Amino acid sequence: MENIDVEKWMDKFIEFGSEYGLKVVGAIIIWVIGSWVIKKIKKLLVKAMDKFDYDESLERFLSNLIVGVLKILLVVIILGNLGVETTSFAAILAAGGLAIGLALQGSLSNFAGGVLLLIFKPYKIGDFIEAQGEMGTVKEIEIFTTKLNTPDNKEVIIPNGALSNGNITNYSTEENRRIDITMGVSYDADIKQTKDLLMKILTDNPKVLKDPVPMILLGELADSSVNFKMRPWVLTDDYWDVYFEVMEASKIELDKAGIEIPYPQMDVHKKN
Repeated sequence: MENIDVEKWMDKFIEFGSEYGLKVVGAIIIWVIGSWVIKKIKKLLVKAMDKFDYDESLERFLSNLIVGVLKILLVVIILGNLGVETTSFAAILAAGGLAIGLALQGSLSNFAGGVLLLIFKPYKIGDFIEAQGEMGTVKEIEIFTTKLNTPDNKEVIIPNGALSNGNITNYSTEENRRIDITMGVSYDADIKQTKDLLMKILTDNPKVLKDPVPMILLGELADSSVNFKMRPWVLTDDYWDVYFEVMEASKIELDKAGIEIPYPQMDVHKKN
């Protein structure tokens, strides 16, 4: 009886080994080859992102994300090879992904925006930008938010989803910028004398570029003043220095020349 039982269990073991042994060996081979392929894919991804100079944090995140997805896919393939029903497993993953996506809808929008900003780089750390009603120097670009330092040294944190879907003005992209200043003088002032004086103020400032040539234009005959447009070009880094220097010099030189900068005026006629 004992011999019969041993033979029976031996037969079952041989049957199990013949049925699942090859599958287990196949699963091991698939895992080894799959892991090798995933490592190669990761190296190619990192090399490609280095070539396009992607942000280091984005590069690390994307490569780990893609590797993680590929490993999950590899496990599903191996389970299927072992005869495990993977349809329900895939359905659970899909349902879980949907639930997480709905719960983190806003965060995913910011994440996607962060990825787009880090890939296309409309601005970089150190740039002075205007976006979402805020102006400041870019302090940090994170995967979910961007941090700005305002001119009065406040930190502003803006969600990347809003940034990627809105208008962004980058004041640091170009090497040169044009300053637009409106200078109003009295209607009694001589136009040529005023234009020559304002042009001299611009050309005497060493930070004003000679090319493009600065311009003085009569821009408007306003209610109380004749408005001249002063348009000097400067290096982007010199923008505010030149702006304030020109404003101050204009007031001083116009006063010296006896050219009035009028207050808003209104003529009142009394009718008997």
